[in-house]
This record gives sequence, structure tokens and C-alpha cells, in this order.
Amino acid sequence: MRRITSSVLLRTLSAARGGAISFSVPNRFLQVALYGSSAGGARAPRRWWFTYGPFAGASLGVAGALATAVATTSAYQEVFAKEPPPPEALPNDVVLYQYEACPFCNKVKAYLDYYDIPYKVVEVNPLSKKEIKWSEYKKVPILMVDGEQLNDSSAIIDMLGEKIMSKKKAGEDDEETKWRRWVDNHLVHVLSPNIYRNTSEALESFDYITSNGNFSFTEKITVKYAGAAAMYFVSKNLKKKYNITDERAALYEAAETWVDALNGREFLGGSKPNLADLAVFGVLRPIRYLRSGKDMVEHTRIGDWYSRMESVVGESARVNA
Repeated sequence: MRRITSSVLLRTLSAARGGAISFSVPNRFLQVALYGSSAGGARAPRRWWFTYGPFAGASLGVAGALATAVATTSAYQEVFAKEPPPPEALPNDVVLYQYEACPFCNKVKAYLDYYDIPYKVVEVNPLSKKEIKWSEYKKVPILMVDGEQLNDSSAIIDMLGEKIMSKKKAGEDDEETKWRRWVDNHLVHVLSPNIYRNTSEALESFDYITSNGNFSFTEKITVKYAGAAAMYFVSKNLKKKYNITDERAALYEAAETWVDALNGREFLGGSKPNLADLAVFGVLRPIRYLRSGKDMVEHTRIGDWYSRMESVVGESARVNA
């Protein structure tokens, strides 16, 4: 699937008009400016007015801007083109056992979504874990690929890369590997203290979790309030364990560290996201529209990169179970 971000188109049109742009002109006026006629067909007077009259410069400017935009669109389609696996390499049955707000689960989903690998989701009750009673491994994510169980988000992604994309694991000193480790060893640890910073934010997060899970009414109430209370206290322990004094400051610093690592590139992978881009995007995705994520985008420079990632990852590859 090939995409272009709306921001690219807006920047192109803006540049063509000297930085000032307005889309308040009706479509009919734009058609007249470009073709010298309206949909109704009163041709000659309108053509003269826009070709030789006072709007001549504006019509040519718009036409030139759109022509430039078309060329830019083509270029950006190539830049943002996905590289899905060949159809014959796709597994027949992929099932993800997850918590909706789990950063590690969302890291796996970002990979599956980007590569258009269809998958089903089983939402695990975080209190009873009844959905994974069959597994000796009691954490999420668990990914079942044609009956084979894969555990641990980074290991799952590496295994999928080898099985489906025929990609070998990068070297230990590789930039991509370095930042993937940073995600697992640092970024995820600043998330919980922010998501569950206080009781209202903890409840906001669990409201998001229960609204996406297949829970009964009683389970929703239990999970929301008991889970929020439990994670509020867990987050305080994590804050102490990782020596975090100010949750938001730690989150903002991590976001700025990532933007610095991009060093002016669209993605860490250059013109296309690599596994580190997908990892950062994945773990941030469940908080993006919570209070903590909104604060992060408002107070750091990460918003532009995140928007590019949203565009290139595209729609979810999730299918109904």
C-alpha cells in the first residue's frame, strides 16, 4: 500500500504559494481556475476572467502548486511504500494473546500491521489470565503462528523476520539493535509511571483496556477498578526502582532522546522505518491519546515522527476471530 501524508501535500502547496495557503475556495472555483470552465459549461467569459483577469496569477499559482504536489506525491509514494512479505510466505493462522494497553503487545502489533500480516486477537483478562491457562508461559504477548507458540516481543519479531521476511537478526553493534534494546531497557520503564501516575490516569488507562477487551460487564468493572488500583501501586514501585523522580520529565526526555537519534532523518531506518522505529511507535501507540501521550506530543518534538509512523504503518491488519 502506497501513501502520502497530508502534511507533505500541505507543505508543497504552501511552498508554491509563498507559505500562505487557503482551502476556502469552493471546488467549482478551483475547476474554473484549472480548466477555464465550470461544471455547468459557461465557458468563454469565465475562461477569459481567470486567464486574463485579476485572478490569472492565482489560478496559475494553484495549478502549478497542484502539479508540483502530484510530482511530490509520486516521490513520497516511493519513499513510504510498504514492503509486505510475498503472499506465499504469509502464515495461515496468527493469533495474538495480549493486553490492549501492553507496550510489548503493541510492539508486536506494530510489526504485524506494518507488514500487513493478518492476525486475530485474544484479549487476556489481566487478573484471572484464564485465556492463557493452557500455556506454561504466563506473560503476554504470546503469538501463535500456525500452531507454533512464540513468546517475548523482541524474540517474536526476530522469529517473524526470519520465518516470513527472510531477514537475519542484525549485529549486536548495529544502530537498529542498539535502539531496540533502548526501547526494552529504558523507554518502556518510563511509561507505567506516566500511564498510572495518579488514580484518574490509571482509571483512564483501564477504561481504554476494558473497552477493547471481550469482557462481561462484571469483569469490566472488576478489571477497571482492581486493575487500576493495582497498577497505581506497581507504577510507584517502578518509579522507585528506576530512580524516576518526575514521571513526565522522564517521558519528555526519552522522547527528545529518540528525536535526536533520528538526526534529521524521516525514520531511524532512513526513508523507511526499521525495527527500532516500529518498536518505539508500538510501545507509544497505546498512550498516544491518553493524557500522558497528549502531554508528550505537546511538550516534545516527537509529534512529526509519530504522525509519519501512523501514516506509513496504516490500518490495522487485525481480522475478526
